[in-house]
Amino acid sequence: MTSGRGALTALHLFLVWATMAAAVPTLGFVLLVTVWGGGAGAAAPVFVLGVPLTVGLLAAAGVPARTVVPLCGSVPQRLGWAVLVFVLGTLGVLAGLAAYGGGVDLGGAGTRIALTGVPYAVAAALFVPSRWVRLGAVAALAAGVAYGGFVGPAQSQQRRHEAEVSRYREHPELLYLGTAPPGMQVSRAEVGPAYFSVEYRPVRQDEFAYVGLTVRSPLTPAPRCPELVEKGVTCTVDTHGEMRTVRDFPGGGRAVTLARRHRNAEAEVTSQTLDEPGLRHLLNTLHPLSDTELEKLMREKKIDHRL
Repeated sequence: MTSGRGALTALHLFLVWATMAAAVPTLGFVLLVTVWGGGAGAAAPVFVLGVPLTVGLLAAAGVPARTVVPLCGSVPQRLGWAVLVFVLGTLGVLAGLAAYGGGVDLGGAGTRIALTGVPYAVAAALFVPSRWVRLGAVAALAAGVAYGGFVGPAQSQQRRHEAEVSRYREHPELLYLGTAPPGMQVSRAEVGPAYFSVEYRPVRQDEFAYVGLTVRSPLTPAPRCPELVEKGVTCTVDTHGEMRTVRDFPGGGRAVTLARRHRNAEAEVTSQTLDEPGLRHLLNTLHPLSDTELEKLMREKKIDHRL
């Protein structure tokens, strides 16, 4: 391809891109406003008039390429070429909209408008009788498919994951986890605005046991028993500031709750099946929730966030 033909080809593809980058968003906006105001029925005339007008503008953009693109040599041929480019390019735009709807980052509003004309320019390049121009168009198409189908969704998923982690890490002073008692595992965790709760249950499904851990913002300067205690409930606070509450049940069982200060938070464990040494050991093993532990809870869908 000579330099003159190369410059003419570049001008041709630029005109296709510029024309469609202006016409397609305008047509889409007019259709959206019409549907919003009058429904799908009102948009039909706009579509019927807008599409031929857009194809006509595209055909006009092919006039300078009469000597470069064989399909642009005459008016009927240019109209056929314009229809083909419009159909192929619109398929590319629809694919881009689907990717954008799936969370793929396509930049700001200005960038997205500019990208609207790219599928049409790529489609027009496929009709240029030059091996290198067509190879460039195929490469651009492959890059778009790779980004929209693989790279972009992966980046979008990573951004959503990072946002979710940040949401869970909003109050790191409350995110403490204790070592699970023998034979038990974390079954559920919940992050609230002023608390972090964890439920421990047996690894085996045929066993019954339960331990609850809650780490919350302190309500009082130090753990203390309520002034009025219910019947069947005993509450004591030892010299180390640990509060022990025992609730006896009519059938003979009881629930034990231990609460103590842990740094700038208050940690509480309760269970009807685990003894006091086991509960105390869980409190003694409290440690900040690590990234690995949080990733595992998120991967296994065992953690929720409550506003």
